Amino acid sequence: MTDDASPPNRPEPFRHVEVWAENLAQVLGQISGSPLACVALAEPPAGLAAAMDDDLWLVCTLTGGLRGEMSLRLPSASILRLAQIFMSEPPAAEALLTPDHREAAAELMRQVAGLVATAIKAPWGEVQLRLDPAAGAPSWPAAFTCWLRAGEDSAPPAVVEMHISAALGAALRAEKASAEETAAVPAASASSSPDSNVKLDLLMDVELAVTLRFGSRRLLLREVLDLAPGAVIELDRQVGDPVDALLDGRLLARGEVVVLDGNYALRITEIAPANAV
Repeated sequence: MTDDASPPNRPEPFRHVEVWAENLAQVLGQISGSPLACVALAEPPAGLAAAMDDDLWLVCTLTGGLRGEMSLRLPSASILRLAQIFMSEPPAAEALLTPDHREAAAELMRQVAGLVATAIKAPWGEVQLRLDPAAGAPSWPAAFTCWLRAGEDSAPPAVVEMHISAALGAALRAEKASAEETAAVPAASASSSPDSNVKLDLLMDVELAVTLRFGSRRLLLREVLDLAPGAVIELDRQVGDPVDALLDGRLLARGEVVVLDGNYALRITEIAPANAV
């Protein structure tokens, strides 16, 4: 379901968010035994609290026919409301938020993700959606942000804030551009080959966040707690080893670090294969 109050100039991938809203409404309705309105919003709902330490963050990774990432934020009040529905508890806004509530809200969103994977199978083929807990906000900048609002206006609604990565946003934009081009082709020329360059031109101005990875290291919790200014963390690479360039967490290329006009830069020495992680 969409919100009639949402502005007409919605971002191109907004239909993907509407699919999430429709399936969230379906899951909540099946659990509660009665319909529960759920709408997709292109603007934040009134009264939405700013990000807090007790928010629940989830990262949704899409692979297969559609690739990219989404980051989901559930404020504490929304965690409690969704968890109470999922656990068949009476609604009580003053109830104490417990770890069980947080896990119940996460499991509910996993069930929604499973239905979304089925719903988007027609345009994309097999798509796998994996939902995992996250420590906080994503390190990558969101291409855009949308919201899901579940519940009637008469009661405090549950809100899910959705951050969509540039890679996923570009893929969803490509779907919209392809659909528009197909609809615009006259029937007499329907058999002609589409111009792929036109589709690519629509994506050339999409900004993608590239991250450099010098190495990694797994730490015990006590080692993390012992960190202080001046501490040194030894990585798993030698000084001369190549540096990874990551695009939305996936390996894009490798190269060597150089200095260009006083700034760090990367000289590409190897382009990663398409299926590299």
